[in-house]
Amino acid sequence: VQLQASGGGSVQAGGSLRLSCAGSGGTFRNYYMGWFRQAPGKEREFVAAITRGGSSPYYGDSVKGRFTISRDNAKNMVYLQMNSLSPEDTAVYYCAASTGILSTIRSLSAYNYWGQGTQVTVSS
Repeated sequence: VQLQASGGGSVQAGGSLRLSCAGSGGTFRNYYMGWFRQAPGKEREFVAAITRGGSSPYYGDSVKGRFTISRDNAKNMVYLQMNSLSPEDTAVYYCAASTGILSTIRSLSAYNYWGQGTQVTVSS
């Protein structure tokens, strides 16, 4: 599956952004979908993931309560609504698809396919 992330940009602290990820070339509903991010000089970290049917979301501790992941399998899309953004959220955000098992949904290594990344910059 090919993934294309979009929706990044620059926003002030406290603002919101919605990231989108479009999938093509595969059966989208067969994949767990995740969002990861990587800030300069830091390792890529788990942000959020969602199960194949979209019924169960999972979040990293730093974004819980502020970010919401969702998917629309009919449109081959996954979204990340980001609210109450802070400068610590500044990073390149990547969407990814996994054929793995549920217990690995937070693990970077479980994801087989990656989008190109979209930059999110939050200013104070």
